[in-house]
Amino acid sequence: MTTGEPTLDQPIIRIQDLRKSFGKLTVIDGLNFDVKKGEKLALIGPSGSGKTTILRILMTLESISGGRIEVCGEPLYHMARNGAEVPADEAHLHKMRRHIGMVFQHFNLFPHKSVLQNITLAPMLTKGEGRASAEKRARDLLEMVGLSDKADYMPSQLSGGQKQRVAIARALALQPQIMLFDEVTSALDPELVEEVLEVMKRLAAESDMTMLLVTHEMGFAHDFADRVLFFDKGRIVEQGPPAQIFTAPQEDRTKSFLRKIIAAGQRV
Repeated sequence: MTTGEPTLDQPIIRIQDLRKSFGKLTVIDGLNFDVKKGEKLALIGPSGSGKTTILRILMTLESISGGRIEVCGEPLYHMARNGAEVPADEAHLHKMRRHIGMVFQHFNLFPHKSVLQNITLAPMLTKGEGRASAEKRARDLLEMVGLSDKADYMPSQLSGGQKQRVAIARALALQPQIMLFDEVTSALDPELVEEVLEVMKRLAAESDMTMLLVTHEMGFAHDFADRVLFFDKGRIVEQGPPAQIFTAPQEDRTKSFLRKIIAAGQRV
């Protein structure tokens, strides 16, 4: 199926028997899960459990060692050629990336371009959007993230929280169907975390966009997600609604992880 748009009963992301190794180190081993269109997913677990690698694979920043991924009804790392399925070429990967936006732990803004230029550059270069249209959307997005007065600022004039909100606006400017958030508050000073989380809460509440979030902020994961996936050693140990995972986990590994989180003073 190559519609580029999932049907009502078809997941927007389907991951089947996914494997990823770095040399002799296996970080994802036989992973299977689906994501419904519009679903908000939180991926939690100890560092090194494969969560960020999954997002990077979906964004085609890392290749796969085995298995299959479908995004919007099309294979991500495979393509049809002469009646057979072959590994995807760069043109196919480029086409598939248009479905997905990602906000990284570190903001990765262009330091010598203004906030407005940072947001408009990709739509103009990759989608051929006109400047007037791109700038209008950029200003609308800046208003949404509470930075409408910062359009002409340079990144060096912004706080870490403001930079991350610009990075969210920049990812949204490409109008992706799927948004990936990788530990977007972990590089921020504690007092700046809440302003970024508030933007994401609003986006989750007001948007039908599919969103996958990797986070160590358990309280936020509880409030944000429709479903929580707890990872350990490249596998899903337990998954379910936030209320179940955080208040009545079934697996001993999940219980142990959450006990340590609570002992560290976090709300779950």
